[in-house]
Amino acid sequence: MTNSLKNLEAKGQARKLPRSFTKEPMRKSFGFIALVFLATSCGMLKGSKKMKPRDGVVFYAKEYMGTPYRLGGNNHSGIDCSGLIHNAYKKQGIPVSRTVDLLRKEGKRISKDRAKPGDILFFRTTKKRKLTHAGIVVGQKGGEPLFIHASSSRGVIISSIREGYWNKTYAQTRRLIR
Repeated sequence: MTNSLKNLEAKGQARKLPRSFTKEPMRKSFGFIALVFLATSCGMLKGSKKMKPRDGVVFYAKEYMGTPYRLGGNNHSGIDCSGLIHNAYKKQGIPVSRTVDLLRKEGKRISKDRAKPGDILFFRTTKKRKLTHAGIVVGQKGGEPLFIHASSSRGVIISSIREGYWNKTYAQTRRLIR
């Protein structure tokens, strides 16, 4: 027992602490800390080093699901297609350009049928030759890529390249992660 506690007891000022301040919270805290340690060591938390780069990019991109579209935006208040790609790759520790025009020059061009999660699909959504839209492949459905992107009308969503508009405007696929 410390001297200050002895002094309080001698003056009659020491009080018994309620149960909520004693062992029970300690048990709960210890259990929570053990759970976090276990999850981290098994690679279950998002910051884990065990997450493969491709999976990490997809994971971080999905954190933006439902975020509204905003031209030039790069956060959960509003984001555009290249901001989504830039942020997802950056969170995984992979630096990439911030615009579709610069992104199209990065990595290696591959065929659409070889696309894997984390690869980038590019689209030509105007009559100009310039690439104007991009999204991150998140998986496959019926042998065709599904991709997450920031739609100007619907915000961050997952679409299929099979959808008529995306199939018609598809331009190329690039792989930035080996």
